[in-house]
Amino acid sequence: MVDALRPRLAPMPVEHGYLEFARPILRDGLEALRQKGVTKVLAIPAMLFAAGHAKNDIPSVLNTYTAETGLPIDYGRELGVDRLMVLAAGARVQECLSAAKHDVPLAETLLVVVGRGSSDPDANSNVAKVTRLLVEGFGFSWGETVYSGVTFPLVEPGLRHAVKLGFRRVVVMPYFLFSGVLVSRIRQHTELVAADHPEVEFLSAGYLGDHTLVVDTFKERVEEVLRGDTAMNCSLCKYRAQVLGFEQDVGRAQESHHHHVEGLAESCTLCELECTGACQPDGIPIANDHSHPSDNSNGSDHNHVHHHPPYPHADHPLGPVTLQRRSDTPKD
Repeated sequence: MVDALRPRLAPMPVEHGYLEFARPILRDGLEALRQKGVTKVLAIPAMLFAAGHAKNDIPSVLNTYTAETGLPIDYGRELGVDRLMVLAAGARVQECLSAAKHDVPLAETLLVVVGRGSSDPDANSNVAKVTRLLVEGFGFSWGETVYSGVTFPLVEPGLRHAVKLGFRRVVVMPYFLFSGVLVSRIRQHTELVAADHPEVEFLSAGYLGDHTLVVDTFKERVEEVLRGDTAMNCSLCKYRAQVLGFEQDVGRAQESHHHHVEGLAESCTLCELECTGACQPDGIPIANDHSHPSDNSNGSDHNHVHHHPPYPHADHPLGPVTLQRRSDTPKD
């Protein structure tokens, strides 16, 4: 993605960094720019929607770096619900439909969009908006939104409910930037449900990837910062307004808890499940309080306890329970 973006922004230097689980970390990308002599940085969160990572974790890292080095950083907005992003998602759906072996009318087809899932209802609602835009844009008979983790409904239980609607075909579209463990799990859960319902044709669309329209959206976000017209959506931000059911999060401190996995080449399975809120394997909930032995490979002390705020719907029957702290053994 960065290689595709560089010629579009030349002669502006472009670097990148990861929040967790990979290198270079954000600080490495910032340092590379500073070593090139830049006097100001434009930081664009490579996130589909604004939730905890974009609202808290990344700004915390950027603010710390500015405080330490004096290098000013202007923070842009996430990719968001954007006409170009919806067109890119539509292109992936169309590729999937065009490659199908059977001819099934759209009137008999259900579209299921899979979002990342967040404890931030603003981000989750944006996935649902993308679903509706795609359903109306194509003319699908129906649309459903499910999530890979953290919130509800999760992929497998959501698909099992969806097949009850009786459609001949179900198109599952992972609304993700890139592949990884979560996209793989989405396909695995889809295959599980498909195996139990041979009367329904399941199609798996591709993730967004480095589609040219996604690159165009990144370029637009940079241009917004340069023009000074970056506008964040704060009206439904649970950290700034009393959103129904999430009132306890108003004014929560802006801090990152991802420092312990910065730069790790391979993530601890338990940490990845909890830090990213991934689907539990086979639906088994995992206790949130844990500690690990020191990871000598990167010199960091991996003993830690996460401090996620309790998710008010952690006990929803179609969702995970990993975000809610429990002193006892998690229930089934």
